[in-house]
Amino acid sequence: MTEKIPTLNIGMLGYGFIGKAHANGYKQLSYMMWPPPAIPYLYLICGRNEKAVSEAAKRYGFKGYRLDWKEVVSDKRIDIFDNCAPNHLHFEPTVEALKNGKNVICEKPLAVNGELAYEMYKISKDAKGKSMVAFNYRFIPAVILAKQLIDEGRIGRIYHFRGRYLQEGMVDPNRPLTWRLRKEFAGKGVLGDLGSHIIDLARYLVGEIVAVSGITHTFIKERPLSDNTSQKGTVDVDDAFESIVEFENGAIGTVEASKLCHGRKNYMYFEINGSKGSIRFNLERLDELEVYFANEGTNKIMGFKDVMVTESSDPFIKYWWPHGHIIGWGNLFAHELYHFVDCIINDKDVAPQGASFEDGYKAAKICDSIEESSLTGKRVELKY
Repeated sequence: MTEKIPTLNIGMLGYGFIGKAHANGYKQLSYMMWPPPAIPYLYLICGRNEKAVSEAAKRYGFKGYRLDWKEVVSDKRIDIFDNCAPNHLHFEPTVEALKNGKNVICEKPLAVNGELAYEMYKISKDAKGKSMVAFNYRFIPAVILAKQLIDEGRIGRIYHFRGRYLQEGMVDPNRPLTWRLRKEFAGKGVLGDLGSHIIDLARYLVGEIVAVSGITHTFIKERPLSDNTSQKGTVDVDDAFESIVEFENGAIGTVEASKLCHGRKNYMYFEINGSKGSIRFNLERLDELEVYFANEGTNKIMGFKDVMVTESSDPFIKYWWPHGHIIGWGNLFAHELYHFVDCIINDKDVAPQGASFEDGYKAAKICDSIEESSLTGKRVELKY
């Protein structure tokens, strides 16, 4: 059986938190989602720090490592270029990989701003390989179920979307000034990091966003340059944002994100209200979806139903454990990468299940528009 399954060589840029998550996802899909469309082979991993990247290669199981990403994107043996680098390194390596005919998956946000993301989207349309943005929350079984219920009309006409992504990771003012807090590397702060996730889910579930009215703010304006120094540097990106959003279908909503919320570990929450019912979801309980259908009499007494999305018939859960045995955050990367590999091998479209580079561009454009609204104090209409 194994001899008949093709292989795909993976070249990865970046070896930190997200690189580890992607490497783990490739390994899991190889044996959990059996038989896989192809078996990913961890071929090359790339980073600038030789000691760190060589250690990552050993730890994750890559055949080798490189210090220059150009050697990865030009290597004829690489089938998938996986860009897990900081935001400022999304554009050039990804574009070169596309021009070299590679299949490319790029972490979010697609680029540091909408202008560069649009260039990437245009190039991807004419590229030989498949391309996808790594908005992994599209692959949560509960989110897929929410999308199914909406598409089937079970919620009715959508009136409201409320989405928030809250963490406590930056509440300590003595936490060092990382690349995520510097505009030259990140482009935006929480708006691009956490906000892009909730914005993508709003578009995925409800529809196109046509106008925003937002505010961004930086509460902690200086941080230590490192753990071992009292010298401080300037935080020149947002550490929180709020925005009203208007959808093409007439729905209205709010999106917000912050890393200054004590007690919130990884709290990504959304609620959708429609003419026939409501849906709500909490990432910290990712195997559950709460639903309320107005036409079911028991709901009027009991309120929301808590649905455990762990049956073998539920999306992706069938590959894991017996029903009732939950999966975790890290397993979402196996779902995401399985989808991408399947699209490559069987020549399927990445969208609408996965996020295309067009989706990545539009999310980046919305982030730009929220930033613009904050600067001008005015409502901004989206023009793609």
